[in-house]
Amino acid sequence: MAISSMTGFARAQVRVAVGNEEQLGYTLTMKSVNHRFLDLQFRLPSGLDSLEMELRRVLKENLIRGHVDVTLSVDRSTQTRTGYNRELVSAYVAAFDAARKDFQLAGNPDLNAALRLPGALDGGERNGDDAGVLAASVLEQIGPLLEQLKTMRAREGEALEAILRGTLDRLAAATANVAELRPEIEQRYQERLAQRLSAAMGPEFDRQRVLEEVAVLVDRSDISEELARMTTHIEHFRELLSTGGEAGKKLDFLLQEMNREANTLLSKTGGVSGQGMRVTELGLAMKAEIEKAREQIQNVE
Repeated sequence: MAISSMTGFARAQVRVAVGNEEQLGYTLTMKSVNHRFLDLQFRLPSGLDSLEMELRRVLKENLIRGHVDVTLSVDRSTQTRTGYNRELVSAYVAAFDAARKDFQLAGNPDLNAALRLPGALDGGERNGDDAGVLAASVLEQIGPLLEQLKTMRAREGEALEAILRGTLDRLAAATANVAELRPEIEQRYQERLAQRLSAAMGPEFDRQRVLEEVAVLVDRSDISEELARMTTHIEHFRELLSTGGEAGKKLDFLLQEMNREANTLLSKTGGVSGQGMRVTELGLAMKAEIEKAREQIQNVE
């Protein structure tokens, strides 16, 4: 199972019968982007609170992370009703007459303006039967819509995985190059320490004591553990990519650990002559690859 992106989009346009020779059209869309948790936002017509609760339950069962916007837009033009909201239009006319009398102005109510008021046509709000039919139809559509969203998120996840595996290959190559240079780096570091200690202690010094101090300092500057941990993290990262599922947070944590190892490697090898500059270049390249990967990981579910 591959990883999934949190970016996706799905849409369904449906016409459903709501009465004798009456039809209601609607568009159901679902859009998701990255988020630390599962954040669900609904834009539904009024009177569909129970539908929102059911949709929320279904989405929580199918999605792990992401900011998800669910929008239901009803196309009233598909309804065959020709009635109007008598109460709303009556209130408009009464308000017009009252204002005309209060300010002693001339003029007549505009029927076109009245019928353009929200809810003026089609009798205002849908009745309970219409709302029930609409809710039932939406619940039928949510399954295929989720599959459409998951398909797009999976496709985006494949692209992310390809990018991340390329990053891992470059990190592994840089780690191997540093491992090859490690013996020479340690030798250079030991020689530099011996020279400094000899210069500081003068012509009369205990050579054995100097060598013991050098050995201790060289051991503290050994980067073998950092290289071993970096290799382990890279392999663990690859395993998580292959396993898939809820991997985003785990991958992000691994990248933090990789960045820590790269920083330690750079601090231990700084100032070493010879191949030390090459190790610094490789360490900085590691950090750059890790940072690029962290940007990609923000969109992994």
